[in-house]
Amino acid sequence: VQLQASGGGLVEAGDSLRLSCVASGRSVNLYTMAWFRQAPGKEREFVASIRWSDTKKDYGDSVKGRFTISRDNAKNSVSLQMNSLKPEDTAVYYCTADKYGAGSSVPRNYDYWGRGTQVTSPA
Repeated sequence: VQLQASGGGLVEAGDSLRLSCVASGRSVNLYTMAWFRQAPGKEREFVASIRWSDTKKDYGDSVKGRFTISRDNAKNSVSLQMNSLKPEDTAVYYCTADKYGAGSSVPRNYDYWGRGTQVTSPA
């Protein structure tokens, strides 16, 4: 499975941005999909996850109420709508997939990772 994330950019604080991730190689419809992020000098941080059935979504505490994860199984893709961006949201955002479907906030539980897309919201 190859994951290609896109949609990052430079935005002002308070603006919105939508990230997309398209999977190729095989269907990820039964996988849990997630987004993590990593800022310079910091550990990789869980942002959001969504199970294959789309009935359960989880969010990191720092993004609850501002970010929304969604998926389109027909397009083999997952998206992250980010609203009310803050300077502390600045990071490289990674799309990832858990083929066993359990999902979690722990990076090592995920099997496939994209290269990441940079999101910058200056102070």
